[in-house]
Amino acid sequence: MASVWAKSFAHLPVLSVFFFLLLCLPPGGGQKKKENLLSEKVDQMMEWSSRRSVVRMNGDKFRRFVKAPPRNYSVIVMFTALQPQRQCSVCRQANEEYQVLANSWRYSSAFSNKLFFTVVDYDEGADVFQQLNMNSAPTFMHFPAKGKPKRADTFDLQRIGFASEQLAKWIADRTDVQIRVFRPPNYSGTIALALLVSLVGGLLYLRRNNLEFIYNKTGWAMAALCVVFAMTSGQMWNHIRGPPYAHKNPQNGQVSYIHGSSQAQFVAESHIILLLNAAITMGMVLLNEAATSKGDVGKRRIICLVGLGLVVFFFSFLLSIFRSKYHGYPYSFLIK
Repeated sequence: MASVWAKSFAHLPVLSVFFFLLLCLPPGGGQKKKENLLSEKVDQMMEWSSRRSVVRMNGDKFRRFVKAPPRNYSVIVMFTALQPQRQCSVCRQANEEYQVLANSWRYSSAFSNKLFFTVVDYDEGADVFQQLNMNSAPTFMHFPAKGKPKRADTFDLQRIGFASEQLAKWIADRTDVQIRVFRPPNYSGTIALALLVSLVGGLLYLRRNNLEFIYNKTGWAMAALCVVFAMTSGQMWNHIRGPPYAHKNPQNGQVSYIHGSSQAQFVAESHIILLLNAAITMGMVLLNEAATSKGDVGKRRIICLVGLGLVVFFFSFLLSIFRSKYHGYPYSFLIK
């Protein structure tokens, strides 16, 4: 028993030194280290943002500054494939809109360290794409300051499009940060309008002694049809929503020109619908010509068959596109 007590007293100096060191250490050392790390990350992000509105990131930067804690700022990430060999035209179009939005935020009076814009290119961060199980580009995601991204933190590109104004509205919903989009001056519309007015004015001046062509019903009918084709094919929707021209799957390289949903469309899809409507209209015009003209019967029969063929074939094609977008539509004709 005495030997046990002796051993205990022998360790008293060591224990005393240990408790003395504990008392001398500053409290909250781990918290201080965490704050210093956060400050370094914020300072680094601010430095990068001062050079470029959109910060380019590889896998290591993404994991350190976007995924890893601590973080008190939100990050918008565009996952894309901008290298020429990827042949992703929609990626370049989306990147232009993304740059406009990021510049609007960077040079606004409300700019702060609470929101940063970044981009991860597939050729610079393929491991990030694999980590997030991402198989398409471009994709926009919001990584909140606290917690993990939710479903709503992935921008619905296929339904809404990638216009800067739509992205700004989505960011406001996710972060409460309001961004007013400022676009650089674009005089192409003004120049085109001036050229059109000059062309029409010059034509009227050259034909000032004979303006009968103004009363040409066929000319006005063609102009009216052009407007109808443009509106019924969804050109106004494209102008408002800014959808991509087409979609290329980065995994297999397959290009889709028809959107699979009834809530969205591609620009190429509008062009296809416009051509189909024009072909059907041409067929109806030929049928009307065959029925009302008084020429040779054989010639009228040929015109009738050509017109009927145009209507039947292209209407079947148009109906098949309708069925592919409105799943469950029961009717088809020739083409399924």
